[in-house]
Amino acid sequence: MKDPKNMRGVGYSMILVSASLVGVLIMGLAIGEDVLFADNMSRDSTAHFNECKANDFKTDGCEIYWDRINTEISGIYVDLEN
Repeated sequence: MKDPKNMRGVGYSMILVSASLVGVLIMGLAIGEDVLFADNMSRDSTAHFNECKANDFKTDGCEIYWDRINTEISGIYVDLEN
């Protein structure tokens, strides 16, 4: 006969998988009305970045981009001191 501890581990794994599927279901129901939820989030973020870029990252709320600009990788150089 097989070790009962092994069966217990399999049972716990099945419970964990079913709980994670319930979590995915709840998230799906929460954002189910808005099928373009992620797309809207991405578009809003891009619009906010472009607005900050137009204002040289000096308006309120643009501080989150300060650590990512003025680098060779970003290619955006702005004088934040003035």
